[in-house]
Amino acid sequence: MSDDEFRAAMSRLAAGVVLVTAHDPDDGPSGEDVGMTATAFLSVSLDPPLVLVSLRNDSRMDDLLAEVPVWAVSLLSESQRHVAGRFAMKGRVSDRLLFADLPYTRGPHSGAPLIGGALATLECRTESRVVAGDHTLVVARVLATTLPSAEGGPLTYFRGKYRTLG
Repeated sequence: MSDDEFRAAMSRLAAGVVLVTAHDPDDGPSGEDVGMTATAFLSVSLDPPLVLVSLRNDSRMDDLLAEVPVWAVSLLSESQRHVAGRFAMKGRVSDRLLFADLPYTRGPHSGAPLIGGALATLECRTESRVVAGDHTLVVARVLATTLPSAEGGPLTYFRGKYRTLG
């Protein structure tokens, strides 16, 4: 099986789209917020409340979450396709401008941005990291949740494109 065959098969699995965020306190005088779009995110356990996100090895987010134990996730709504696309760009030098015009609050537990208009936000603390091929699976305990928006449906990713339900 080729990489392209595997990628084509997996593109037929619909996935929710989230924005993973963290605050890097070591980047500059007041630190920097970092964000990454992810589709490999899932609930693992209710008791205790655990979630899992898959990060590409040696990505900025993988490196940051190896050092910063608390971070956040915003479950994006169908109206936030622009947010997902913005943080999915590869090769960017800084995330500072990406957050500039987005409404967000800073999570009290993580210090990370919680995106306004998201269907839900979660603040998390890393419990374990497992290297799995070219990715690292990060399992985290959910410290707090908010439900900032009840409007609209979820943003999904299917066959290489952002989509909405319905």
